[in-house]
Amino acid sequence: MNTISIAVSAFVLASLVLPTAAQQPTKIDFSSETVGAEAKSLVAVVGIWRIESEAGKNVLAVDGRQWKEGQSSAGVADKARALYGERYAEFLDRVQAYAYYPYAVAKNVENFSGGEIAVRFEGLSGRIDQGAGILFNLKPNGDYLALRANCLENNLVLWKFEKGKRSSVSWVRNTPTASKQWHDLKVRISGTKVEGYLDGKLYLEHTLSEAVSGRVGLWSKADSYMHFADYMVTSGK
Repeated sequence: MNTISIAVSAFVLASLVLPTAAQQPTKIDFSSETVGAEAKSLVAVVGIWRIESEAGKNVLAVDGRQWKEGQSSAGVADKARALYGERYAEFLDRVQAYAYYPYAVAKNVENFSGGEIAVRFEGLSGRIDQGAGILFNLKPNGDYLALRANCLENNLVLWKFEKGKRSSVSWVRNTPTASKQWHDLKVRISGTKVEGYLDGKLYLEHTLSEAVSGRVGLWSKADSYMHFADYMVTSGK
């Protein structure tokens, strides 16, 4: 076989190689989950999270109608240990001290450093807030970032949570987000660049001071009663 034939054969073989497991999307499907129970695919850290049925389809609900400030989820110590092993105590201290923002962590995504995270959400009720967010860059010490849409405020915000303190990184107003309608939320990460999309439209662009790396999940706030569906994580630089 001559050099040209070897090169062509190598190209053909390379084109047949399937994407690695790290590049395959991680989709969280609630169809086999038990209505009324916590989701098995996410760890509820703060707030009340459970599977509900809407129009014959299982969805994940965060129910802030019973929300109380400082309320972490049931069995949070065991959940923290499952997420972070020996470092669970550091994580647990931060969660219990600042349990104002409900969030749940995806079990099967241990470290997301780039790609896309998408989810569909619907705001059902909430007098203070109707917030739906994608949590990412969650560290063992409890620090994280979150891209949040809000059905009451019609804005899209990138929040930073550091040492229990919340601060806005980037804020975009006039993003129509009606209650009792389904919306698509997506964050795209490439290196230090963050893009935030709502209903397919790019609204937010920001460059972080350092690249992200950590666990991911879903986020909400206070008395928000929200439904989530079709959560998908696609890793890739």
